[in-house]
Amino acid sequence: MSSGRPVTRVRVGPLTEDQRVALADLLGMDRLPPATVTVPVAKLDQVLAETGDGLRDVVTRLVGPIEDRAGQRAAAIADRAELWAWLAGHPVVVGQPVLADWVGFVRKLGLVGGSVARTRSLLEQVLTVLGELPATGVPLPVLAEQTLRDSHGLDDGTRCATLVLRALAAIYEVPMPADVVERRRLWERAGVADDELSSVVLVAGLRPTGPGLVSDMLRLCADAGHVAALTLAHVRAAQWSGGWPETVWVFENPSIVAVALARFGTRCPPVVCTSGWPNSAVVLLLQGLSSAGCRLRYHGDFDGEGIRIAANVAARTGATPWRMGASDYLDALGPRPAGPSVGRVTDAPWDPDLAGHLREHDVTVSEERVAETLMAELDNYRSPG
Repeated sequence: MSSGRPVTRVRVGPLTEDQRVALADLLGMDRLPPATVTVPVAKLDQVLAETGDGLRDVVTRLVGPIEDRAGQRAAAIADRAELWAWLAGHPVVVGQPVLADWVGFVRKLGLVGGSVARTRSLLEQVLTVLGELPATGVPLPVLAEQTLRDSHGLDDGTRCATLVLRALAAIYEVPMPADVVERRRLWERAGVADDELSSVVLVAGLRPTGPGLVSDMLRLCADAGHVAALTLAHVRAAQWSGGWPETVWVFENPSIVAVALARFGTRCPPVVCTSGWPNSAVVLLLQGLSSAGCRLRYHGDFDGEGIRIAANVAARTGATPWRMGASDYLDALGPRPAGPSVGRVTDAPWDPDLAGHLREHDVTVSEERVAETLMAELDNYRSPG
């Protein structure tokens, strides 16, 4: 009964003489049953019902509540399905579709201790940490304390740290680190314990009106038509209350910033360069600009990694991909597409059609190829000089 499957017959025995007599009396048999006998459940239920109790009532009174194992199994299946749907739909995962493979890996690992609740609790911790990465150069114990309220929560060997590192390996498309040195390098790539001087962001054309060293540096470089190389320490010292531009253009490659400076000189619009995957200085600057009310418009390479970088920047800073739709890619290909392979492609959250076209044509369109198109649009937004 507790299995949830229909029970039609019950085999009982060996029975004593008194038990055989009792069974014959109960079922109204005209002769004694054998020592081992198969009893039809429907017949037993019918006889018991005549006394006012059904079979289930009698069994419950004799042995206690009957479990619903089938219902429990169905509930457990539903709970697991809800857990994996929640993970796949989490904003951190949706914001970076490259994590879809990581979600698949986590599912294969199964439940922690067979518990949906424990598994969800762990994944909530992991996603909280991922939501803060790239970090702004904080040491690993500080990041653990800020996100997990446990300074040792991201120590080597912990479940949380291992899953975070595997997610970072997926994001940056590198192998899972195999030793302490590789793990430290991957953490550093994600902005954990970055050196305040080696993490640098390139900026041009920004003229904030507020006071402070960083504002002065940006204005001096913009007025001279030069790029400003701000360290992480500089960005941390910036004051975001001063007047910042309405729009800032963000590019993946330094060469595009060089093209903009060569074309516009001292009238260069406000631009920032991520130099590939954004480091701590880049992320902190873009977050600061966003908090100051700047609209960030991002452009990068049309290839697999370029799409992942764009998704990362958008998820971490609120930047909006600019001229990075499927139509922009197709226009840039031209009548005779040629170029390197796009590599592994993941979905672009801002355009559901882009990934399909990248896979179909398998031709990379670098920022440099569309530099003239980008500069022509920037020309309409040049700052007065």
